[in-house]
Amino acid sequence: MFARAIKATLKTSSTQSRSLVTLKNTKYTATALASGAGRNGTVSSGNLNLNLALPKEMGGSGNGENPEQLFAMGYSACLLGAIQAVARQKGKADAVKDAKVRANVSIGEPEGMPGFGISVDIKVEGVDDELLKAGHEFCPYSRILKHGAVVNVSKA
Repeated sequence: MFARAIKATLKTSSTQSRSLVTLKNTKYTATALASGAGRNGTVSSGNLNLNLALPKEMGGSGNGENPEQLFAMGYSACLLGAIQAVARQKGKADAVKDAKVRANVSIGEPEGMPGFGISVDIKVEGVDDELLKAGHEFCPYSRILKHGAVVNVSKA
């Protein structure tokens, strides 16, 4: 099967400027709660309750889900939905009826800073270049990886 790829990488330099995605209104808010031993604890959102486990490749048991899987699932579903929405707007809904989006989210050591970073590789099947580009530009996940998002962290 023919697949088109999108690579999302975050690199900063003195010549690159980023805009920030801000919301003028809120349509929906999802809430999740992580507890226990962090990446080996639990996470819940709505009716979804998962046991987390560090992947074997990172020294864990691998007997549970991990944040990278959840991010990959969210991104692939969101991008597919964005491609389908754009196709409907353009009167081409049938052109993406068999579309599939596979997201690979990798975690590793980032260059030039401590801690961990992620990279994302997206493979899209059943979509022409025009709809792929338009869907990628419309997708909130693609936007935050390209432009950044407002993140507020505070004590409860």
